[in-house]
Amino acid sequence: MSDLASLRAPDLAEIEALAHDAFAALPEAFRARCEGVAIHVEDFPDEETLDDMGCETEFDLLGLFRGVGLAQSGEVESGRMPNAIWLYRRPLLDYWAEHDETLGDLVTHVLVHEIGHHFGLSDDDMARIEAAAGEG
Repeated sequence: MSDLASLRAPDLAEIEALAHDAFAALPEAFRARCEGVAIHVEDFPDEETLDDMGCETEFDLLGLFRGVGLAQSGEVESGRMPNAIWLYRRPLLDYWAEHDETLGDLVTHVLVHEIGHHFGLSDDDMARIEAAAGEG
């Protein structure tokens, strides 16, 4: 019997473990600036999130940062929800199945991207940083 016959898709806890391992592997200075940021893993974004983000399908969003970025935070408002990152298992697995990278690398990439939003970076900022890093 082939080893492939016994494979199954990672569950929520396994994706969460990948995310926590990826976070733990980041430089300490980077992690320190993420104090209090919660990491959640769900199968899919909820309908409100899909609407807010202008998604056409529930597979369009791999991850999401919700909160106030460090660059915009100023004083902490009373009653404000803590900053949090969501990773979406089913869209991640769908993307992974169609691309040539490891699941761990994909989870790390999406997590770092969402942490970039926590730092106050836009998608355009991060695209420029990634392009520059690819040139080096």
